[in-house]
Amino acid sequence: MPPNAQIVPRYVAEPPQAPAPTGAFADRLRGEFLGAAAQLDGLDEPGELSFFPDRTWHGHTYIPITGGTEAGLEVYGYVFFAVPEDGGEPTEFAAYADYTDETAERNPDWQLDISDEVIGGWRGLDGSVASMTLVWGRAMIGEGTVATAELGELTVDECSLQGERFTLLAPDGVGGALLEVRLYSAAGRELARESLYDEE
Repeated sequence: MPPNAQIVPRYVAEPPQAPAPTGAFADRLRGEFLGAAAQLDGLDEPGELSFFPDRTWHGHTYIPITGGTEAGLEVYGYVFFAVPEDGGEPTEFAAYADYTDETAERNPDWQLDISDEVIGGWRGLDGSVASMTLVWGRAMIGEGTVATAELGELTVDECSLQGERFTLLAPDGVGGALLEVRLYSAAGRELARESLYDEE
């Protein structure tokens, strides 16, 4: 097999390791996330929060979270924390939050409802840098079982859906290729695809 013309990091994050958070751990995550959301101007109090599958990369676990507000906004972001190698309690909690008025409820034609945030970089050949991007979302149509991250026609990550939710961690912008999310059925049939970038 000939060498690759472009080296791309693939499947760099651990697959989800736990079910949706519950109990005291869920309360801790909510507290961290709401603390970050409280710093945002123009945001009313979020209601019920939804947790997305965890992904671990470079010693930190990321758990995306979203929630709606009475004003019809969606607050989104994630909590991340350090994972001790000895299996001890997580430490160094921190959170990121933002909000938008572009919601699935206002866009009934959406097939995927996705959010994304760059959380790091990966340096490749000749000074190229990939934007390591956390992507989380919901399938708005039925039959989906797996979401994938595609860089051009190369699959760089995948996540089995938990309910309708998924989390991906993938490189973006390598060799000019832009990240896209695809949804597949259990039989491997493509059901939907969505770029991280506006079609315009």
